[in-house]
Amino acid sequence: MTELNFYYLAGYALILLGLVGVIVPLLPGPLLIWLGALVWAWGDGFVRVNWVVLAVLGVLALLAWASDLLLTTAMSRRSGVSWKAIAGAIAGGILGGVLLVEIPIIGTLFGALVGAMLGMLVVEWFDKRNLRQALRATWSYLVSSLLASALEIVIAGVMVGIFVWQAWL
Repeated sequence: MTELNFYYLAGYALILLGLVGVIVPLLPGPLLIWLGALVWAWGDGFVRVNWVVLAVLGVLALLAWASDLLLTTAMSRRSGVSWKAIAGAIAGGILGGVLLVEIPIIGTLFGALVGAMLGMLVVEWFDKRNLRQALRATWSYLVSSLLASALEIVIAGVMVGIFVWQAWL
């Protein structure tokens, strides 16, 4: 295999892994897409995908990462979710993902989602001693997480679209 083919294949593999990472919460999807574009561009000598394109993709990757953190936190806090409950959701999500890691991809996703919801529900209930408020907070966190994930998917699609446009069209 020539060195040029290696860079192209590695770049494509990282971009595909990044697309998987947009769905799987443990992989930094947009960052992997950017890294794949960088490796591919390196192999091409930055002819078709130059530094300007890589900078735009980098800004989009940062925007996707920040939106995931900020959108979920801001929307949750706006609906009255405490910082302790957000920490409970993070801890519960990690614990749930780890506990169900034996079931490939689906187990990790399901475990992280259920763990996050249960972590938030338990902390909110202990904090406020009101099941209705705890359920409302958990619902708000779920909706904001889904919106942030949808935005991350859109941004990842735009990143791949820009890469394909520059590399092949």
